[in-house]
Formats: sequence, structure tokens, C-alpha cells
Amino acid sequence: MLPHSKKVLGLSPGPSQIHTDSDEGEGNIKYTISGEGAGSVFLIDELTGDIHATERLDREEKAFYTLRAQARGRLSNAPLEPESEFVVKVQDINDSEPKFLEGPYIGSVAELSPIGTSVMKVTASDADDPTYGSSARVVYSVLDGERFFTVDRHTGIILTAVADLDRETQDRYELVVKATDMAGQLGGLSGSTTVTIVITDVNDNPPRFPQKMYQFSVSEGASAGTSVGRVMATDADMGDNTDMGYLIKDPEGVELFRVATDVETQEAIISIKKPLDYESKRTHNVVVEAVNKHVDPRFVDLGSFRDQTIVRVSVSDVDEPPVFRPAGGTLMEVQEDAKPGALVGVVTAKDPDVENAPVRFYIDRTTDQETIFHIDPVSGAITLGKVLDRETAGWHNITVTAVEADNQDMVSHSAVSIRILDVNDNPPELATPYEASICEDAKPGQLIHTISVVDRDEPQSGHHFYFTLAPEASINRHFTLWNIQDNTAGIKTQRSGFNRHEKNVYFLPILVVDSGPPSLSSTGTLTIHVCGCDAEGAIQSCNATAYVMSTALSPRALIALLVCLLILIVLVLLILTLKRHRKAHRLAEDEEDMRDNVIKYNDEGGGEQDTQAYDMSALRNLYDFPEAKGSDPAGLAGPGHPDLRPPPQWNGNANVGPNGGTVASTVATAMSDFSLFKGYIRKKVEQADTDLSVPPYDSFQTYAFEGCGSPALSLSSIHTLSTTSEVEQDFSYLSDWGPRFRQLAGYYAPGNPEEEEQGGS
Repeated sequence: MLPHSKKVLGLSPGPSQIHTDSDEGEGNIKYTISGEGAGSVFLIDELTGDIHATERLDREEKAFYTLRAQARGRLSNAPLEPESEFVVKVQDINDSEPKFLEGPYIGSVAELSPIGTSVMKVTASDADDPTYGSSARVVYSVLDGERFFTVDRHTGIILTAVADLDRETQDRYELVVKATDMAGQLGGLSGSTTVTIVITDVNDNPPRFPQKMYQFSVSEGASAGTSVGRVMATDADMGDNTDMGYLIKDPEGVELFRVATDVETQEAIISIKKPLDYESKRTHNVVVEAVNKHVDPRFVDLGSFRDQTIVRVSVSDVDEPPVFRPAGGTLMEVQEDAKPGALVGVVTAKDPDVENAPVRFYIDRTTDQETIFHIDPVSGAITLGKVLDRETAGWHNITVTAVEADNQDMVSHSAVSIRILDVNDNPPELATPYEASICEDAKPGQLIHTISVVDRDEPQSGHHFYFTLAPEASINRHFTLWNIQDNTAGIKTQRSGFNRHEKNVYFLPILVVDSGPPSLSSTGTLTIHVCGCDAEGAIQSCNATAYVMSTALSPRALIALLVCLLILIVLVLLILTLKRHRKAHRLAEDEEDMRDNVIKYNDEGGGEQDTQAYDMSALRNLYDFPEAKGSDPAGLAGPGHPDLRPPPQWNGNANVGPNGGTVASTVATAMSDFSLFKGYIRKKVEQADTDLSVPPYDSFQTYAFEGCGSPALSLSSIHTLSTTSEVEQDFSYLSDWGPRFRQLAGYYAPGNPEEEEQGGS
């Protein structure tokens, strides 16, 4: 063996051999192998080096084996040469047949496809070695179905063999395709598969009606849109190729009937467009055509892809109400000066079911509440019931009812419009009571005013009016009339030099005549004022008195007069506003004084929030005591209590008393009258204690001064009549509170005897 070499041995049916150059045939060398399959698949003769396969090898399972050979000394078992690697290649034989790994196959082809149209491709695989001989060379053939399809021998592409494949005749074919190796030679192996070919549809069949005539019936009373029946054309195709539409071909059928396609069932739905009339025509033959929606242009030469049938519709009779002629209503005309009883017109209605059946006519009085018209029940003649006035109502719309005499349920209605024709019975009149103004210095021929006319009549030829001055104004030398010829007229001055002091108003009578016939006329008056104007012709005043005043007062003087008047009004409003403000201020002060009051308590608390209280204003105004005037009108002073008298008013002046005396005399008088003041307070407290209508109170509080408080003790507690002690309280500490409480100390605190004596002297 060549050292370090790699050999490839082809394994043939006989043994293979390895040999080394050092082997001289003496039997001193033994051969060994190792590697893939050594000792199991392959065995070696130690003396000769022959390699044998112990089993049948399959190239399709394993095509190569890699082995290593070694030459060793038989006795020493030492390697004589380096180990050598070699490959055993399994030579191929044709032992595998072709197989269709993707079968069975399903393909499709459109019907009527030309010969040689490719359908699909089939492929067979051979496990033999394609590089060795012809074991893997496969060819194809059709075993079953070769009449309609063929297969390419080398590629396996299936082709159509005929051009008249018809899906409607046979929609699928089953083929058997065979694959043979060895290029189809004898001794080659083969395999087969089944191929299903589906024939797809094309639109090669027109729609066809199973019948050439269909019959339906419908009542003449059926409303528009009522279905008459359904017909359907068949199509041998499938899918979208069966979609079809329906048409009505004859003109009469188009006018009376409508056809629609039901997309779900492909049926033709026939309905009526308007009610049918049995008396007019009892049978209608309608031509209905079915048309394919998706026509394939390749098959147009096969024939027309449409079909027709006749639908016969019979109309059944029903009892119908009378029918007016004309059906849309009647228009009549009558002169407005027609007399009551005059014929206006005649309405006509007939029973469509029975010839010459009697019909009765009536006027729906909800449309003629004033009973202006009458109708003859038998003839349908409409006559006047009252005098007409076109200017009040130019049209009258009434409804006439027709009823079958033999069947009162058969009723129909028709509108009758009556136009009142105009008669010239209203004279023309001036459009408004016209008034005009001219300046005193107006020139002759100056246009003063343009007048127009209204006429309630409406002649067919249109209005045409004539204007002229009334006969009594024909000798007028001041103004003239100009007929403009468009149913208006203008008034012009005839002279100059008007003077409003002599005459400031002119009345011009104007006669207006219409075109008749007969011609009617009326007279209207135009009032013309003579006015004073400025240099530019603007009217200043049309009053004679105002003109006199204007000579005395210039415009600037008038403006100054108006300004003075405006200032006077503003001053008056200002004074009234100030008075109102002062009054509101006084009311606010009075409301503030009301907060100083005597509040009655029967328990602690409340303060200023307590309700019913005495007004302290009675105590502030010492000369205003209602109880002290005269006797005791309320009966508050019981036995043993003197009548209350008004105490004197105290003056805060330190030198002068209320009556002009000294301070000592004032203090003495206060001390003498203190019992009276105390008695008055006691009476008021007693009144509060005995009043059962309000809860009793025992606190005397004043709120005359709002401030930060007082360092003095509270004076709120006063002994009531319920107090058992009659000892008078000591208020001498009031003299120590300063000047602010001097007057209060004079009321309550007992005077100093020495001061009193000095004051008395």
C-alpha cells in the first residue's frame, strides 16, 4: 500500500484486495481494516488482503464507506507501514422505480380551451444514480384518458388533446400518468399516479326561458307597485356567468309594467306602474327579455346571449267609484255681475263599470261655507247662489262629490276652480291723499308733484287712465295738469310769485277717468302748501305765524333760547336729586337711632339680636312723654303713685340752666325731679313685667355710642318692682368718670350739700 494515500475502490460483486509492496508471499504480514462497517459490513482476509461484503449493500441508503488499512507483522503485530485510508463506493444498479411524491394531482382547465393548452405538470423521482447509466432517466405517458389529454414525454406537462371540452357535458376527468426509468427501454422500472382535471366554466350558454308564455292575473283596484308574478330564465353556466337582467321590450308594457331582478334567485319580478283599467283593456301581453350580464366576447359567434318570453296579464274587474271627466279637475269662468241662478258650468262623471248608471252630484260645503254656488244633483250643473264680487274674491275653489245612485259607498271627488271675470264697477282713485309744497318764489312750469291712481278692477287689456282738472278748477290760474301717459300725471306751476301771508294752502281738484267700458271716474284733491324757503330752495316753514316769528328771531337766537331752557331743566333735576339724597340721609340716621332702645328680657342673652324693644327716642326727647300728658290714659299708675309730668330738658352748659339759672339751681331742680324720672322708669318696667303678650325682660341697654367700650361698670341692671329692697342705689361714682358722664351724674348721683348751698346762694 502506498503510505499516506487515499484510494477509492469500487465494490463489485467479487472481492476487492489491498496489498503492500513489502509482502513477499512468505506469510509474515497480516492485513487489518478499521472504519465504517469494518468487522460487520466488510471483512478482510489477513493473509491475502481480500475484502468481502458480508451483506447486500444499498447505494440508495449509503453510497460511500471510508475505511483505513494497516499492514502489520504477523509475529510482532507491529505496523510495517503507516495506516492508509481508502473509500469504498457502492456501484449503482437499477433497483428503484420512479415515484410521484406529490400525487395524487388535481388540476383545472377552462372548457372549450384549444388543443395543446397546458393543464398542469407532474414530476416523478428515481432514487437511482442519475450519473451512472440510464437508471434514473424517466419518461412519462398517459395510461387512462389519453383521448382527451396528453403528457409531454420528458417534462411531465399535461396538455389538452381536444378542443371541445364542455363543462356542461362532463365537468371532470380522471387520468393515470405513468413514469418509466431507463428512458423507457425494456427492463426499466415504472410508477404511476392519478391526476384529476376539473373543467372550469366559461359563459358559453345563453339564458333560456323554460316556457314561451306565462299567465298572471291582477285586480284593476291594485295600487301602483303591486307585484303581478315572477318568471325565471335558466342558464347552464355557473357562478357569475349565470347573472342576468330582465327588460320589458314592448312600448305598452314599458308604460304600464316594471320588471326587477331578484339578485338572490335571479328571478324577474313583474309589477304594475299604475292601476290598470278593466273597462279600457282586459288583457295585456308583456314581452320580457333575459340578458346575460357578463358576455364573453370569445363566444359571441355562438349565438345571441338573450332570450324572450311573453307574460300575459289578465285584469279582473272590481266595482269602482264614478270617474270625472276631465280627471284632473274642472276650470270654469263667470262674470262678476252675473245674477243669482246663472249657470256657471257643468261637471261630468260616469260609472266605469256599468254603462249609463245614474250618478248624483253634491258640493262639499266645507269648501263653500257661504253657499255661493249650487249644483243640480242629476245633471251636475253649477249655478250661482249669491252675487259675486271679484274685488273681494277673484277665485273660488270648491269640491264636487259624485256618488253612484245604486251604491252609496262608491264616492269620488273632483276639484272645481271658478274664476270670476272682472267687470268695470270700481272708479279709479288717487293712490293716497296727496300733499305738495312749493316755495314762495317758485317759477312757472316747475313740477310740484307726481300723482298715480289705483283701480280695484283688472281689465284684460290693462289699465289706462285719463287725468284732467275738475270743472271747478278749470279757471285756475296758479297750477296746470300734465298727463304723462303712463297712468301718472304731474302738477306744474302756472305762474310765479306766491305769498303765504295772502294764501298759504291751495286745494286742487283732479278728475281721473278709466278706460271702461263703461268708463268710471272720481275726483281727488291735491293739497298744496306755500312755504318759505332758503336761498338753495330748501323749505324752512309752511306756517304764516312761524314766518312772523322768524323775522323777529334769528336762528342763532333760537338756538341760544333752547340752550338756556336745557340748562334750566338740568338745574331743576339737580336740585331734586340733592333733596332726595338728604332725605335718604335723614332716614338712615333715624334708622340708626332706632338701635338705641330698651329691650325686655326674661333670661340672659340676646343682645342686639333680641326682638321687641322699647324706643329710646322717648327717653332722649324728655319733653315728649305720651304718658305724662294729662292724666294716665293707659291706667298704668296705680294707687299711691303720682301722675307723671314731663321732666325738664337738660342743657350741657356748665353756667346756664334750662331757664337761665345757675348750675346750682339746675342741679337742685334735677334732684327734685329725680323721683319723677324714677317713677316713670318704674312704670315702664312694671308695664313690661305685666305684659303677657311678650316675654318679660329685665335689662336696660343703650347703643347710642359706638366705640371701643367703657372702663365703667355696667348700668344695665335696674331694680324692678319685684325687688324686695326699696333702698335707692348709690350712683355717686358717676362723678368720677369725667366730663363725658357729667350730665348723667347730674341725673343719678346725689349732689354735695355744700355745693348745693353754694349753688343756692
